Amino acid sequence: QVQLVESGGGLVQAGGSLRLSCAFSGGTFSTYVMGWFRQAPGEERDFVAVISWNGGNTDYADSVKGRFTISRDNAKNTMALQMNSLKPEDTAVYYCAAAANWNYYTNTAQYNYWGQGTQVTVSS
Repeated sequence: QVQLVESGGGLVQAGGSLRLSCAFSGGTFSTYVMGWFRQAPGEERDFVAVISWNGGNTDYADSVKGRFTISRDNAKNTMALQMNSLKPEDTAVYYCAAAANWNYYTNTAQYNYWGQGTQVTVSS
C-alpha cells in the first residue's frame, strides 16, 4: 500500500523560506504524478503545485508562481516543495498526494493517495 509522509513544516516569519519533503513508499514512485495541496482552516483543500513522472513538467497555482518550486528525486522516492518569500496567506496544512495520471491535476479527486499533512505557519 502506498504511503506518503510529509515533513519540514513549521513557523516562519513573512519573507522567509521553508522546504517541505514528501517520502513515498509501498509502490513504484516513478509511475505517479505528484502534487502538493494546502488547506487553511475553514477553507477547501487547494492545489499548489504538480510534477510529472520524470519531473519534466510542472505547474503551479497562480498564488505561488515565482515563489515555490516543486521537485522530485525518483532514485530516493522523494518529492520536495521549496517555498520562498512566504506570506501570511500561505499559512495552511500542506499535503502531498500521488495520482496515476496527469489529467485534471488541480482536482483533489484525481489523487489516489494522500499524506497526513504538515503545518506551515507564516507570521507577519
